Amino acid sequence: MLKLRVRSVTYEAEGILSFDLVDPQGADLPAFEAGAHIDIQTPGGLSRRYSLCNTPGQVDHYRVAVLHAPNSRGGSRAMHERVRPGDLLQVSGPHNFFPLDLQAEHTVLLAGGIGITPLIAMIEQLERLGKSYTLHYCTQTPQRTAFMQRLAPRVAAGHVQIHHDHGDPRQGLDIEGLLDKYRPGTQLYFCGPPGFMKAVEAATSHWPKDAVHCEYFGAEPLAKPVAHSDAQPLEIQLSKSGRSIMVDPVQTILQALREAEVACESSCESGLCGACKVSYSAGQIEHNDYVLDAQERQSQVLVCCARVLQGPVVLEL
Repeated sequence: MLKLRVRSVTYEAEGILSFDLVDPQGADLPAFEAGAHIDIQTPGGLSRRYSLCNTPGQVDHYRVAVLHAPNSRGGSRAMHERVRPGDLLQVSGPHNFFPLDLQAEHTVLLAGGIGITPLIAMIEQLERLGKSYTLHYCTQTPQRTAFMQRLAPRVAAGHVQIHHDHGDPRQGLDIEGLLDKYRPGTQLYFCGPPGFMKAVEAATSHWPKDAVHCEYFGAEPLAKPVAHSDAQPLEIQLSKSGRSIMVDPVQTILQALREAEVACESSCESGLCGACKVSYSAGQIEHNDYVLDAQERQSQVLVCCARVLQGPVVLEL
């Protein structure tokens, strides 16, 4: 973990602040590539993942931008309301689960709202290497569009297009039309809110899987199943410790582990980051993550958002 000082807090757009973090002694920070993120221990104890949006190669500071989400579990609210210049924050990383393919002939980047954060670093890395790219940035209004000063020269050059829908997605970017034809040598990167992500995923269903890359920064709340009066607790067996614990059908596996005081790493608690991934060898699981593919789900589970369907589930813990 790093302990970094907040050098500055900057208003970027309506509801969006950026935070510059530096080493208190002025030392260089670990280098990062475009697409990387850090995990910040926010005031109140929540750990949240934020993409680095400063220029890759800068080691004197990290910059993250945070959208104030009123319906969040408190991480963004704490960053907006409680973090001030001079504060010290615990930070881990950087980690990169969203790396650029620098061999692509052309790169298409699609950002929805605060999803611009990893992509603005990507365009700067692509420019530095002289690579061809196009960025489409979708926001609700000009007032909610972050980093306009940084993007303005790219807009003027035709590399960046900004689309405002004013609350009606039908007035924004025609995602389906844009992605209708796959051109060999193209790589696509996209990041944004759940509705935006689903639209891009649907529009690229015919693209080669290895040409499409995404990162989720937020997830829809996990729907709570209806509790039945006759529902019986289900069993989780921990193969390494030999323990057996019970989980209510409406609980996530992580909730049951915490109640039993079983240590298990976690971060986003939305099935987005993979920090809580655990191997399992038996049982039926309701997977609710955004990370694992069908094959991986045969032997791995993100316990923060998964539930037990049929036990015993045997975890390698």
